[in-house]
Amino acid sequence: MSDSLKIGFLGAGKMATALARGLVNQKIVDAKHLRASDPYPAAREAFVEATGGLTTDQNEDVVTQSDIVILAVKPHQVEEALAEVRPAWRADKLLISIAAGITLNKLVSGLGEAARVARVMPNTPALVGASASAYAMSKSAKAADAATVQQLLSAVGLAFEVKEALIDAVTGLSGSGPAYVYQFIEALSDGGVAAGLPRDMATKLAAQTVLGAAKMVLETGQHPGSLKDMVTSPGGTTIEGLHQLEKGGVRAAVMNAVRAAAARSKELGES
Repeated sequence: MSDSLKIGFLGAGKMATALARGLVNQKIVDAKHLRASDPYPAAREAFVEATGGLTTDQNEDVVTQSDIVILAVKPHQVEEALAEVRPAWRADKLLISIAAGITLNKLVSGLGEAARVARVMPNTPALVGASASAYAMSKSAKAADAATVQQLLSAVGLAFEVKEALIDAVTGLSGSGPAYVYQFIEALSDGGVAAGLPRDMATKLAAQTVLGAAKMVLETGQHPGSLKDMVTSPGGTTIEGLHQLEKGGVRAAVMNAVRAAAARSKELGES
């Protein structure tokens, strides 16, 4: 990436702030070349505090001063935001949308058929360089645009290019997934407290356990089922715990959560 690369955000909410901070932390963009627009002063202040970037309440200002524009408004605000910036849009700019459920067709129609657009589903662990993302490119986008999106997202975690039809599934899995995992960590911690551990210790042990298990999956390349079997001794403690999870329908509940979130993402795109 060029040292002079300028990245702008339309919307300065939590996801935008997490992604922007991740890009600054990974030295993809200098904070002085980072801008965000938002109508709410509190959001702008939080963005500046987290990233060191500049903010404004004018979307057009961000577009005119950025090479890459990241659309990070709520889905119902997308049409209005694109209409506002369309007069200032130029062919040399790349739009990256992280608005859940908004299709490439809607994005392109909002800026014009020649617009180069990427539809991305990142997640908030971008803040700590551990995002899990996927993206799809518009027909007018160039190979270099896809490479740029891949480089930006890879700087803050793992990224895959997919067909747009799969973006809703990614939304349900990794886009919403951190919330499922946080709830699981909280439940592990609650179990530890119920068994007598201090809360602070229980939470740290739970979080580290999830982190370590995830690293085992990613770094060994083994199937999660095989790794599970490695710690499940006949007649031991782990199989008793797993039995309770099965009785509680944990696997079905998680699968249903992913499918429900994916379906909701699709609904947002059709509304």
